[in-house]
Amino acid sequence: MTLPIFFGCTFIAFGPSLGLFLFTVVRDPLRVIILVAGAFFWLVSLLLSSLVWFIGIKASDSSNLLLREILLIFGLFFSVLLQELFRFIYYKLLRKANEGLAALSDDGQSPISVQQMAYVAGLGFGLMSGAFSMVNILSESAGPGTVGIFGDHSLYFLTSAFMTMVLTLLHTFWGILLFHGCETRAWWEVFAVIVTHLLVSGLTLLNPQYIGSLVPAYLLMVITAAWSYYLSGGSNENLGRFLLCLQKDTRSTGES
Repeated sequence: MTLPIFFGCTFIAFGPSLGLFLFTVVRDPLRVIILVAGAFFWLVSLLLSSLVWFIGIKASDSSNLLLREILLIFGLFFSVLLQELFRFIYYKLLRKANEGLAALSDDGQSPISVQQMAYVAGLGFGLMSGAFSMVNILSESAGPGTVGIFGDHSLYFLTSAFMTMVLTLLHTFWGILLFHGCETRAWWEVFAVIVTHLLVSGLTLLNPQYIGSLVPAYLLMVITAAWSYYLSGGSNENLGRFLLCLQKDTRSTGES
């Protein structure tokens, strides 16, 4: 059963984000570069937060369990704030790069819009976040061993995969929301990104009460997905056509 668990959890955790990458990113070299750079920025934020966590652990009393729990909560929320800080820094960097691309083009237009950069950058954050969240779990799921044999939750691997999937997609939506908030100076949108990120990360502290963490996380994902869709110019008509697999009617309805 170990191999089915391994492949099943892999496809659950990375299936949607991998599909987005293959269908919307991989054919455009510029988008690939933006995605890889976004993944690198998330990696740097993880490195810095890990350094702070390491210093805190070494400086604290290892026998004080309450202090260890406080450090865990502090490290979690500090990491979230650092990730959003680096997302903002990446936005500023991409904004400057976009202006340079527009200046070099013949028509004065950038080959990629800010909305597209936000989506690709967010996907890069999400893919790297998911990879670091899931790689050790997947290596253990490949066996040998039986899940829950020592009294642990038997759905640990499956719930971890679903949480990784929701966080990967949320990072994509958070990128769209933060970039839009910075572009329009709607700082409440940036604040909403930080608050929802803190909330979803804080919910993981409820584990192994997985219902208490997964259900609110998926509800927030649906809300942020709809919010990002409409901020990016989506409409109810286009959504309906997508769900019904209809193509836009380009025939002229006017009379000659």
